[in-house]
Amino acid sequence: MTELTPLRHIPTANVFRKGDVFVLFGELFGRGYANGLVDEARSAGMTIVGITVGRRDEGGALRALSAEEHLEAEEKLGGRIINVPLMAGFDMDAPEGEQNPTEMLAGIRLQTWQEDKLDWEKIERCREAGVRRFTTSAAQAMDEIDKLIPAGANVFFAHTMAGGIPKIKAFLAIANRIYKGRGERFMSSRALLESDLGKLILMNFDEVTANTLKYLIDASSKIRTRVEQAGGEVRYTAYGYHGTEILIKGEYVWQTYTNYTQGYAKMRLESVAQAAWKSGVFATVFNCPEIRTNSSDIFVGVELSLFPLLIALKKEGGGAWADRQWQICQDLLGEGTSLASLLATIEQYNNDPTSAQFRNFEAWPMDNTPALAEVMIGTSEAITGLHKDKKALITDHLSSLVLEGAGPLMFHGASEKIAPVVWLNHDIIARQLNALHP
Repeated sequence: MTELTPLRHIPTANVFRKGDVFVLFGELFGRGYANGLVDEARSAGMTIVGITVGRRDEGGALRALSAEEHLEAEEKLGGRIINVPLMAGFDMDAPEGEQNPTEMLAGIRLQTWQEDKLDWEKIERCREAGVRRFTTSAAQAMDEIDKLIPAGANVFFAHTMAGGIPKIKAFLAIANRIYKGRGERFMSSRALLESDLGKLILMNFDEVTANTLKYLIDASSKIRTRVEQAGGEVRYTAYGYHGTEILIKGEYVWQTYTNYTQGYAKMRLESVAQAAWKSGVFATVFNCPEIRTNSSDIFVGVELSLFPLLIALKKEGGGAWADRQWQICQDLLGEGTSLASLLATIEQYNNDPTSAQFRNFEAWPMDNTPALAEVMIGTSEAITGLHKDKKALITDHLSSLVLEGAGPLMFHGASEKIAPVVWLNHDIIARQLNALHP
């Protein structure tokens, strides 16, 4: 278990300038943390280079981007995309002539998934095939990226890969019960972890979310050696999640969303950065606050911890700009609903004895329970219902603020070489936002 190491100061160091190279090791698909870091790199005048995870053809085979897809991806990134498919994970990989894990799971049904068994020797051969494919492609991509890094340039590698749920029909129904179900529809997250399906998902999470950081560090060793021998600097960052300190009863208290199945892979990600740091490679996992993204929306209740950021903005010296954020959020609520009453509901939720039981840092990530699902999902649904438009939520606005604050903290924090694992809690996010909007 990593020691809780919050960032308590706004970093201002910056080794990156015009002509340096920013490498996004992941692909931009929608709203998410990567956008804030790309914005910082662009503001610094860095050359932006990205990779692609590739696409699947009708038969499921991995392919490079078409000319049209490549152009679209480069326009979205605002930089050059190396068109070598770097799809992480092994759920679609297998030795020649054998089934891949997704095919092995095709027969799983909602009624039988807890008893269904997998052949782990076959799974391991698939994992080895997937790792071989990925590391070979990563080396090829890095050879191309190396050609784009001029002599004397510094390099910033931003790892953004996460996920790894196999695409099988039954899992959506299972996930809806584990992450959204309450009452009769509640399903235990422990039941998933103890099943063969859950064990496979955890293995794939490790490959996608954590091991890819090591593969990146290894594949870029030639670049790192060349840059450092010329007196340049190389940094690696990755996006973690390991709970967040938010305001509860006027104090910053660590709390978390439960159940967060990827938590095991996020801790593995931390260990990759810690091992790299010990060997002289400056890789930092920034554990960021909960936000709403395309991928997090499956977790009903993950957004509840966003609301206290409004109070943090005022606590951390906010002025007129912070007041405007309150007004923006008030305007999103339906007639007769005050933002103050909503925040009181959140405070009540955070002080509920059931919620408080899950603020156990050492036991993270904890399993869900019927009682927590009732409190958390019930509160989430009630608050969503207070808005004028369910497609325009306060948490969308607050998520965009967190992204804005996290970008410069990560960018300058990486330059400063603070630690291999750093938490960005609501206090430092609020202080950074207020500094950006004096």
